Amino acid sequence: MQTLRSTVYLILFSVWTTVVAVGFTPILFGPRRWSHWMFNFWGKGVIALLGLVGVRVEVRGREYIPTGAALVAPKHQCMLDVFAQFTWLPANAFVMKKELAWIPWFGWYGKKAGAIVIDRAGAAKTMRQLIREGIDRFKWGAQLVIFPEGTRQPIGAAPDYKPGIAALYKELNVPVYPVATNAGEHWSAKGLKLTPGLIVYEYLEPIPPGLKRAEFMRLLEERIEMKSNELLGR
Repeated sequence: MQTLRSTVYLILFSVWTTVVAVGFTPILFGPRRWSHWMFNFWGKGVIALLGLVGVRVEVRGREYIPTGAALVAPKHQCMLDVFAQFTWLPANAFVMKKELAWIPWFGWYGKKAGAIVIDRAGAAKTMRQLIREGIDRFKWGAQLVIFPEGTRQPIGAAPDYKPGIAALYKELNVPVYPVATNAGEHWSAKGLKLTPGLIVYEYLEPIPPGLKRAEFMRLLEERIEMKSNELLGR
C-alpha cells in the first residue's frame, strides 16, 4: 500500500510541477515578486496533493513567520521541508546547489526569485559568498532559508548542527527563526515513501541577533530538537 500511495503521489506531483513550471514561464520575464508568488502557489499545490494520499500538513506558530529580512533555520528530515518553506515565506531566497541551478525551469525560477547558487565543495569561499549575497538579499527583505544540519537527517539520527549558520548569524546581524517538524515520520529521508498522518511545521520564537556563538548554537539546537522530538512524540 505504501508503494501504491507513493507512486500515485509522485505522478500527481510530477504533473502539477510540469503544468505550473511550463504554464507560468512568462513569469521569468517579470519582476522578482512574480517568482515568489509562483513558488508560493506551487508549494500550496504540493501540500494539497498530499491530502489525496492521506498525508495532511499543518503549520503552527504563524505569529513567528517572518515577513522581512531574516534567517530561517528549519529541521531537515525530508524533501518536503524545502517545498514547505515556499508556501509560507513571502520572499523566500533559498540556497541552491549549483547542480540544481541547471535544471530547466526549477533553476531558472530559483535564480529569478533570488536563490543563492553555491558550490558546496569550497567551504570558505562558499561562506564568503553566502555572507555577501545574503546582505544583498536582505536589502529587499528576503527570508534566507538555511538548513543548520546541512543535509537531511533521518528520524532518530543524532543532531549534527554545522557552524556555518553561526557565521551567517554573526555577519548578517539578523534574527534567526527556528522551525521544528515531524515531516520525516511521514515522508522518508531518502526517496519518496509516504506514510499517512499529520505533518506539522512549527515556527518557533526567533533568536535575536547579537548572542555569542556558543550561546546561539545551544539555543538553536535546543529549540529545534526539543520541539521536533515533541512533535514526534518522543
